[in-house]
Amino acid sequence: MSEVRIPLAGVIGHPVAHSKSPALHAYWLKTYGIRGHYIPMDVEEADLKAALKALPKLGFVGVNVTIPHKERVLGLADLITDRAALIGAANTLIFRPDGKIHADNTDGYGFTENLRQNAPEWVPSSGPAAVLGAGGGSRAGVAALLEGGVPELRLANRTRPRAEALRADFGPRVTVWDWPSAGAMLEGAKLVVNTTSIGMAGTEDEGQLRISLDAIGPGTVVTDIVYTPLITPLLAAARERGCHIVDGLGMLMHQAVPGFERWFGQRPVVDAATRAAILGLP
Repeated sequence: MSEVRIPLAGVIGHPVAHSKSPALHAYWLKTYGIRGHYIPMDVEEADLKAALKALPKLGFVGVNVTIPHKERVLGLADLITDRAALIGAANTLIFRPDGKIHADNTDGYGFTENLRQNAPEWVPSSGPAAVLGAGGGSRAGVAALLEGGVPELRLANRTRPRAEALRADFGPRVTVWDWPSAGAMLEGAKLVVNTTSIGMAGTEDEGQLRISLDAIGPGTVVTDIVYTPLITPLLAAARERGCHIVDGLGMLMHQAVPGFERWFGQRPVVDAATRAAILGLP
């Protein structure tokens, strides 16, 4: 009798050493007593197609995809979910037994669940949402917010054409603002979201928050999809104004739930112990 193969999964990107996903999945595998492994893999763009072809043969049941491969994998997948097609990127691949690659995007799910868990008082229908940035992370968040019932979504990006392209894809509830007017865009917003790299440690944008927050205060929920550092300059400034802040680590944890369930057959729970394990806390 042949031995059952131990399921393997991982995250592919370039670079990938910074990813907290291996620590997250290792914690869940141990917590649920599952025989499996989750491995970080630094894959250059030129090797992406060959890697995706080889991984299923090596026992991999799927992978997460991070920068810079999220868009390109759509062209290499056999099956693409509607939400991945709408967003234009995939972060979760399932290698099916029939050899086909199934591409999905769970970033929007992770974004929404993070807010639901950590800002339960916020209701999408309560008022406008203001979003900074129009990249892949923004597209996932915008799709989730519109689906959730946000009545108006205000969008500002450092290059306006990219924001206009997003509006063209998502419809009239999205209004585009010029980047210099981003501070004014926050007036009356019930939710403020940063999807840019502004404030991310180790980037040229680190610490460069040049947007006025005078229009927001207590009652406004402010979140950042960046989680290094946990408290970005935006979140620190919003906290000083009495806003309810939500860091980006929860989004990372929640977006991982559907993939883990598909790969390892167990739906994991995101709780305080999960967060502590990722942060290396006792």
